[in-house]
Amino acid sequence: MKRFDQLRIIFYGTPDFAVASLDAMVKAGANIIAVVTMPDKPAGRGMQLQASAVKQYAVAHGLQVLQPEKMKAQEFLNELKELKADLQIVVAFRMMPEAVWNMPLMGTINVHGSLLPHYRGAAPINRAIMNGETETGVTTFKLKHEIDTGDILMQQKVPIMPEDNAGTLHDKLMVAGAELLVTTVKGLADDTLKEIPQNDIKATELKHAPKIFKEHTLIDWNRTGVEINNFIRGLSPYPAAYTVLNNKTVKIYSSHITQEPIQATYGTRQTDHSTYLRFAASDGWVYIDDLQLEGKKRMKVVEFLRGYRS
Repeated sequence: MKRFDQLRIIFYGTPDFAVASLDAMVKAGANIIAVVTMPDKPAGRGMQLQASAVKQYAVAHGLQVLQPEKMKAQEFLNELKELKADLQIVVAFRMMPEAVWNMPLMGTINVHGSLLPHYRGAAPINRAIMNGETETGVTTFKLKHEIDTGDILMQQKVPIMPEDNAGTLHDKLMVAGAELLVTTVKGLADDTLKEIPQNDIKATELKHAPKIFKEHTLIDWNRTGVEINNFIRGLSPYPAAYTVLNNKTVKIYSSHITQEPIQATYGTRQTDHSTYLRFAASDGWVYIDDLQLEGKKRMKVVEFLRGYRS
C-alpha cells in the first residue's frame, strides 16, 4: 500500500461544500493530481462566465483542472487514464458513469451529508430538518451503481439544534465532512478501514431525500406549528418556504411558534401592523420573523410591516 501522501488522487466537486473537503485534503498533504469540476457558466447581470468555487480554489492553489462537458466523452476518459489515479474523491458533484468511478484501483469515495442509509438523495440536509430530526451526520462511502448505496467507510454524527436551519447545518456538515474525508483516506492508505455494506445496517423504514422543487416549498398551514416551523427551517435560506399574501408570493426564512387553542381557521392571517405577523396553524400561531415579498428585498417582519397594509 502507498502512504497517504503518495496516493495519486483526483478530486471531483463544484460548490463551496466541496471546497472545504478539497482544502482539508490539500492541507493534510494529499497528492491531488487533478481537480474535475463543472464547465464555467454564465452568471450575474452581465451573464459573464463564472468559474465554480472548486475551480477557483484549484486555480489559486496551482492544481490541474479538468472541465468535461460530457463525462463519457472518450477524450476525457483518455485524460483520466493518463493520470493513473489510485483513488478518486467525489463531493457535491453530478452523476458519474461507471467508466469513470470504477477506473482507479482503489475506487471512488463520496462524502454525503447524512447518516446513510437514511436520507439518500439530493437534499439530505433540507429533508432532515423538515422531518424534525435532532441528529444527522456525514458518511464516507464507496461509489456503486445505485445512488448513495455503496459500502460505508466511516460516519460522524452531528446534532441538529433547534436554532439550526438548512444554511447553518450545511456549514456544520461541510466542516465535519472535510475532517472525516481526511481520516477516511488515511485509513484507506494504511488499510485499517472495514467496508460495511449498507444492507448490513439494521434500520427501520428508510427516510429519503429527493430533490426539492418549487411545488414542494408551499407552506401547508393545516399542519402543526412544529411541523411548519421545521418546514421553514429546512428550506432556509434556499430554496425558501413560501406562502401567498394578497396574491403575491412571500418567502419565509424564519419563524417561531406558540402552541395554544385558537379560534381561527388554519392559514388565517393576523397582524397589529407594527410588531407581528402571524398565521394560524392546526394547534397555535406561527409568527413570521424574517421574510421577502415578491419583488422586494429580504427583511425583518417589523421592517416589512412599516409598509404593509392588509
